[in-house]
Amino acid sequence: MTENKPPMSRSEREAQLKDKAGWLITVLAAMLAINTLAGGNNSSKILNNTIAANNTWAFFQAKSIKQTAYEIASVQAADAGNKAISEKYAAKAASYESDPATGEGKKELMEKAVGLDTERLDAKQRSPWFTYAGSIFQIAIVLLTASILSVSNRLFNASVVVGVAGVLLMSQALWLWLPITA
Repeated sequence: MTENKPPMSRSEREAQLKDKAGWLITVLAAMLAINTLAGGNNSSKILNNTIAANNTWAFFQAKSIKQTAYEIASVQAADAGNKAISEKYAAKAASYESDPATGEGKKELMEKAVGLDTERLDAKQRSPWFTYAGSIFQIAIVLLTASILSVSNRLFNASVVVGVAGVLLMSQALWLWLPITA
């Protein structure tokens, strides 16, 4: 036996909608804040890795120049008939190639710079997704506000769909689960 409930008045519908929308606005605002924080950290990572990679490549280049200078000096000493000096310069030139003890040989510097470049490129791939997610969360919040003002369940439901899209975009930014680039 089902009871026939009288239809809710506008103020009852409005109160019910405000309650649901208030909670959803809180959740979406929290998601927007988390997205903004993660996006900011991602932007900092891009900038820091760009600077660090540039510095590492500059250090690599300086080592290459020094190595070349010693190689030229070694050849000139050999041409002048000074075998001892030539060997000394050749050994010094070879020492610039790799220095595992300090991590400052050309080989180690190249590995470090390539690693920093790879991390930067990964962060750059994530960046637009954070931007898209932030915009979508803002739109969802605006739709929720409009649903409260107009007492519209359609706008409320639309904001839920848009909010879910924002969560998906943010998850793409965090985990790059889809093999597409923005």
